[in-house]
Amino acid sequence: QVQLVESGGGLVQAGGSLRVSCAASGLTFVRYAMGWFRQTPGKERDFVAAISRGGTSVYYADSMKGRFTISRDNAKNTVNLQMNSLKPEDTAVYYCAAINRVWNSMTVVAERNYDYWGQGTQVTVSS
Repeated sequence: QVQLVESGGGLVQAGGSLRVSCAASGLTFVRYAMGWFRQTPGKERDFVAAISRGGTSVYYADSMKGRFTISRDNAKNTVNLQMNSLKPEDTAVYYCAAINRVWNSMTVVAERNYDYWGQGTQVTVSS
């Protein structure tokens, strides 16, 4: 079965950096664009970033531009999210997800369009 397993979450001070990763198995990884979302208690899951199947196209939520970088390694079936200049408001559970659709920035921001989800990894940024 399909599994997406996030790792790399933890506690970091404001201004610091953290890298979260997602390992995929049970699917043909190169056929899926990949996205990262995040969620805080009592709120909806918000789009963070997405990357196309081949890694040539990326898209970020406005508040992450310039601070976060999404990348993928199709040989290792992994997708990463490098987070710099972290702020306390970045505290959330971060989820990776896979989407098997033609790349479109409007498509990849919508949670409902994704086919598979990981269990999430907690990122806590202290002030």
